[in-house]
Amino acid sequence: MIYLDYAAATPLDHLVLDEMQPYLRDVFFNPSADYQAARGVRRSLNEARAQVAQVLGAKPSEIIFTAGGSEANNLAIKGVLTSYPGSKVLVSAIEHESILAPAEEFSNLIISVEPDGRISMEKLISLVDDETVLVSVMYANNEIGTIEPIKKISEALDRIKIERLKNGHKLPILLHTDACQAANYLDLHVSRLGVDLMTLNGGKIYGPKQSGALYVRAGVLLKPQINGGGQEFGLRSGTENVASSIGFSTALVKTQSIRAVESERLSKLREYFIKELEYNIKNVVINGSRKYRLPNNVHATFLGQDNERLLIGLDQIGIMAASGSACSASKEESSHVLMALGLSDEDARSSLRFSLGRSTNKKDVDATVSALKTLVS
Repeated sequence: MIYLDYAAATPLDHLVLDEMQPYLRDVFFNPSADYQAARGVRRSLNEARAQVAQVLGAKPSEIIFTAGGSEANNLAIKGVLTSYPGSKVLVSAIEHESILAPAEEFSNLIISVEPDGRISMEKLISLVDDETVLVSVMYANNEIGTIEPIKKISEALDRIKIERLKNGHKLPILLHTDACQAANYLDLHVSRLGVDLMTLNGGKIYGPKQSGALYVRAGVLLKPQINGGGQEFGLRSGTENVASSIGFSTALVKTQSIRAVESERLSKLREYFIKELEYNIKNVVINGSRKYRLPNNVHATFLGQDNERLLIGLDQIGIMAASGSACSASKEESSHVLMALGLSDEDARSSLRFSLGRSTNKKDVDATVSALKTLVS
């Protein structure tokens, strides 16, 4: 069995499971309770929050634990836009559906991308007006692996902020980035990136599914979308999932500690994969930026082929890949990400995503290329 869909889900790291285990059964107390055992659980939750904050170069009070990336994205978009009625949000054309869908509930504009998936800086700047309060651009794309210039976007928005203040216009302009796919391989320090909000997802970093966090810079106005007991600094009510939060923080610390070594290993493996595809298979096109790309992503169009047929053929011999985002797999439409790159509907339906992970090795790549060569021919 060869698993090449790490962008969709990662296995739970054994260290993460060990850290979670006590809170799944024995240390089950509600952290909001007043007795000593519960206070111990609250301390553990606070320590997990502090660990996440340290990785991000943030304050613990700026970390909001959520049930995954989609919830964090919704909280970021809806939380900001409802705080500033009548304002606008700009989102890139290749965002995850959990950004695009909530953005449609407000006044929004779409930022186009270049054919390699990189954001068009000129288009972004031209779309910002006096009513723009939020810009959301993902750190790295979940389908094609293209890494976006978040720091450059932040610097451009800073210049716009200065001009606004000169003109006596006090509406903030905030930058949010969905870093769910980036967390395994890229720097997450929020000050270096210049972001005001950042989404993270435990299910993509060898942590538990339905775990994650939203970084919210101090001073950012954000209306809660789940009301009740006032947990998570009043921004996300509900009894905390302590085990998942601890699992998420453990996974984040580990994946960031090994990211340099793992990125180097996977970058070499990715380039070998691409080279073997282009050498062995006719009419194959690699999508996304070749220079600004996640180390574990290979996205290819097999011209004239049916990607569903290829997926079924691979699955029958134990090779698991994807035709796009797992969250949109049930939809019959072509990938909005590929269409944004300028691919035709036919070519979009001839494309596959292979995402590598900690267990992927050269033998896996060789077996996959060999199988694809047979299926395509």
